[in-house]
Amino acid sequence: MKAWTAAALWRSRRTRRARLTARRCCAWRSMPILYSVESGVARITLNRPKKRNALSPELIAALSEALAQSARDGSVRVALLAGAGQDFCSGADLAALDRTAEAGVFDHLDAARAIAEVFLAMRRHPRPIVAAVRGRALAGGCGLATACDLILASESALFGYPEVKIGFIPAMVMAILRRSVGEKRAFELITSGEVISAAEAQAAGMINRVYPDAEFDRSVEAYVAALAAKPASAVGLAKNLLYHMDGMTFESALEAGVHANALARMTEDAKRGIERFVKKA
Repeated sequence: MKAWTAAALWRSRRTRRARLTARRCCAWRSMPILYSVESGVARITLNRPKKRNALSPELIAALSEALAQSARDGSVRVALLAGAGQDFCSGADLAALDRTAEAGVFDHLDAARAIAEVFLAMRRHPRPIVAAVRGRALAGGCGLATACDLILASESALFGYPEVKIGFIPAMVMAILRRSVGEKRAFELITSGEVISAAEAQAAGMINRVYPDAEFDRSVEAYVAALAAKPASAVGLAKNLLYHMDGMTFESALEAGVHANALARMTEDAKRGIERFVKKA
């Protein structure tokens, strides 16, 4: 009797653990953003694969928090943004947009500003943000990738801003896209709604690297690991200065470079790097 009771108790505990694990698994699957940090890399994953990672208000809010968390974490040297499933991101959640079609102007302004604030947080993030694009990056999803500092794509990936086809425009990302590809190409992409291949996107200056599909994951990991191995202070200063120069005159940009150069010389990373170089010479 005691043996049967012990066995029954063990089965009961195992069942409870299984149910708890199942609940945790379901909760994990329902999170709009997955976040983890490993070896200096903050991994931020858009987690709505059944919706092609469409940008719902909940996902945007969770992405904003993930960016803030990675910016605060001193152990983070690179942030990697990817999409769960077969696509990076299909853009705005049109079902959510349809539900708010009759909303007032202030509601629409708030929704647009939420995206703009994500772009701004990415630009101001102290570490480089790398987009790993597999599958489709369209509309707001293409905008999200464009807002990253670096874009790595699989050879079968597709990019585009098809919003014009439904009477919409990729408004906020224009500030970034025109800097990446130039005004003429940006105008064409935005007004035609053309979807382009990864090779075409690279030729236009929209993305940095294209890898064969079969080698994509391995290539992304190697690229990110190499970037994370660089002195974090130097990479952070370079990012800040590069974007800080937007809108500056040539003279002002040079002066900003003078100050950044002096600051870089005083960092521990620079001191150690110079010392190692001198010892090797």
